[in-house]
Amino acid sequence: MNDIENYSKFIFESIKHIDENGHEYWYARELQMALEYKEWRKFNGIIDKAIKSCINSSINIKYNFVEVDKIVNTGVSSKPIKDYKLSRYACYLIVQNGDSRKEVIALGQTYFAVQTRKQEILDYFDEDKKKIKY
Repeated sequence: MNDIENYSKFIFESIKHIDENGHEYWYARELQMALEYKEWRKFNGIIDKAIKSCINSSINIKYNFVEVDKIVNTGVSSKPIKDYKLSRYACYLIVQNGDSRKEVIALGQTYFAVQTRKQEILDYFDEDKKKIKY
């Protein structure tokens, strides 16, 4: 693995979460920071484009873009802010719709494309194993 691959993997693996069922996800606000977007408003526009891409591909968005609220402290009080739990596919769509002039976006495009393909291959072999057992 070269330095770019290591860097890319570190960026995106370091913010990945695993739920109680072993499913991986990313929070949009953490991905926003990793992709070097300073304003949520601009990043949310990219999320909207990614959601439209998902819909246009006839893929259910409710499994890929799960809206969640986070509570943030604002001095003496706290308030809820909008966030998303994102699937790997959702992250892939987001980086595909990001500003390709940013190096980190190019790294993200490569990372999520490669990782998504690896997962597809693993899923394919898992299905073959199931067929062989029965």
